[in-house]
Amino acid sequence: MDYPKIIAIGDILVSTALLTERFACDMAACKGWCCVAGNSGAPLEPEEMGIIEREYSAFAPYMNPQGRAAVQQQGFVLTDTDGELVTPLISQAECAYACFDESGICRCAVEQAFEAGTTAFRKPISCWLYPVRVQKLATGYALNYHQWEVCANARTRGQQEGIPVYRFVKEALIAKFGAEFYEALDSIFSTIPATIALPHTPCCGQSGKRLCANH
Repeated sequence: MDYPKIIAIGDILVSTALLTERFACDMAACKGWCCVAGNSGAPLEPEEMGIIEREYSAFAPYMNPQGRAAVQQQGFVLTDTDGELVTPLISQAECAYACFDESGICRCAVEQAFEAGTTAFRKPISCWLYPVRVQKLATGYALNYHQWEVCANARTRGQQEGIPVYRFVKEALIAKFGAEFYEALDSIFSTIPATIALPHTPCCGQSGKRLCANH
């Protein structure tokens, strides 16, 4: 049977790739490079701007000195050349809110503070949702699966463990769109033949923003 490449759940358009592709971060292999690569900081929701400034003291201790210096020099949040809110960078490389552990893995200082219980803000939703990208439409949203070369190991691990993209980001999808939306995705997934292989068709155009996972 022919299966649609894009499905609609209410006012949300979803690329079927979220259901047919596999993904699971492999931090030991990729070293968290999604927080380093890219030409701009991680995209932020307007409401996250105030949260980052308000909660900064909670996750600043987990940041590198260079990251704290970048925030002091550039500000908590920047507006990039596309007019979008993004995190500042350290010398046009890693996100200012990133940090490296003893094994050289780049991690999110915001998420480390969350895990330590010092902030209720887990991380920017764009990072939490990765590799799913969200585009705001005139009415609703479009969700696309972003394939990035730095995440090749995540695609391999996802295939080995059989984890669909949407299940990898389950908590983030529920946080952003609600449990009912996620349950609808789960229901649709159950109707897709296990052997189906669809070409990756984005719902809408996609930009080249950096987006971090670090799950």
